[in-house]
Amino acid sequence: MTEQGRRGRVLVIAGSDSGGGAGIQADTKAITCLGGFAATAITALTAQNTCGVAGVHPAPVDFLRLQIRTVLDDIGADSLKTGMLHDAATVEAVAAELEPWSRQCPLVVDPVMVAQSGARLLDAGALEALWRYLIPQARLLTPNLPEAAALLGTPVESVSDMPEAARRLGERAGTAVLLKGGHLPGDALQDVLVCEQKVEVFEHRRLPTVHTHGSGCTLASAIAAGLAQGLDLRTAVLRGRAYLLEAIRTAAPLGRGAGPVNHGWTIDPARLDALLGASDA
Repeated sequence: MTEQGRRGRVLVIAGSDSGGGAGIQADTKAITCLGGFAATAITALTAQNTCGVAGVHPAPVDFLRLQIRTVLDDIGADSLKTGMLHDAATVEAVAAELEPWSRQCPLVVDPVMVAQSGARLLDAGALEALWRYLIPQARLLTPNLPEAAALLGTPVESVSDMPEAARRLGERAGTAVLLKGGHLPGDALQDVLVCEQKVEVFEHRRLPTVHTHGSGCTLASAIAAGLAQGLDLRTAVLRGRAYLLEAIRTAAPLGRGAGPVNHGWTIDPARLDALLGASDA
């Protein structure tokens, strides 16, 4: 395997967040800070900040396909990750371009539907396209509770509902599912991983912060980075969760609303100081 292969190449297909906290920006930061290499294909531009989404401008589908094809033909990938896909035409185009690659490297599908501010990021008509074209290619599906409810057509309203909901999603999708429980109230939170008919529950305490913008994108990309680097799925999930929890815990306030997590907490301050020292020499 080449040095680039060991590093872990991840192609991310998602929308751009002008505020830098979610979307392609969060994906790229998370993968880089975990030692991987992130390439991107942008599905849409958004005008947003910590307070909300002011506008969405989709990329032309033919140009999106060209982005994907151009990257894969040259750089290749060890894993793939999708985020905001906006509409059915985008879903179908992305699925068609990824289909030859998803047979040989794992695809993480983060079914981004609604921004943290409440803005809709996926057209209602795209759900059928997700199920028909993209989800069947996935190695892992990473919905939050509202997304799981939309995919299943039934609400997921409590911690006790989560294992069964994750199991049903896994059966229908034919893939592993990580169902994220952060939308439920209370201090005790859980995520549920269903993989190869096994159900595993991960529990943690809610951290006292509102600075969680981009947490879903960050977690899915952290897992995709682990898979690209050769980790098994469970280990990639465990490392991704540990990375995200520390990124939330160390987040500094930015903006007037829900700020981004601290993707760069893995960066070694001593190495940064050494760079400053070298620049003074």
